[in-house]
Amino acid sequence: MAITAEQVKSLREKTGAGMMECKAALTEANGNADEAVTILRKRGLAQAAKRAGRSTSQGLVGSYIHMGGKIGVLVEVNCESDFVARTEGFQTLVKEIAMHIAAADPKYVRREDVPAELLEKEKAIYRAQFEGSGKPAPVIEKIVEGKLGSFYSQVVLVDQPSVRDQAVTVSQMVSQAIAKTGENIAIARFARFKLGESGEQA
Repeated sequence: MAITAEQVKSLREKTGAGMMECKAALTEANGNADEAVTILRKRGLAQAAKRAGRSTSQGLVGSYIHMGGKIGVLVEVNCESDFVARTEGFQTLVKEIAMHIAAADPKYVRREDVPAELLEKEKAIYRAQFEGSGKPAPVIEKIVEGKLGSFYSQVVLVDQPSVRDQAVTVSQMVSQAIAKTGENIAIARFARFKLGESGEQA
């Protein structure tokens, strides 16, 4: 099937991917734009995984003030170069993350930041729910792990669904930015302040 220049242009505008990548994805998807987006996303995420180990010493501290000064957020997002840090796309990402933190109120940046004692407490609560259920211990442990996934999506920033698009997690949002910039990007830390409450920090 022949892929038109218009199709390629439209896909580039949607994804920010290069012309040849868009053409290849459209050819693979037989001209189906939605399928081509999925193909590009998968490739982008694979590239993002390769870049994950690279050093991030540049970046920005972004801020967001919400609800007439009732909620404020500071977030540090790192990348590899000052050039990328100054691009509109990176600045937009930082702003999006700060707005997300204001709305979703995460407690930690990533899963490793959750204190072990809090995890054990959560697991104990889930296990107690199945006491006397007659289910074998390995089955209960699998259910507990599943429930922990739900717990992480509530309190861990990168696991939370984006407040703007529930189909995409904050981690996937960052991976898409990595695919577009060609640099590793990482959320370093954040602080969220709500008027009348003590500051919550990660």
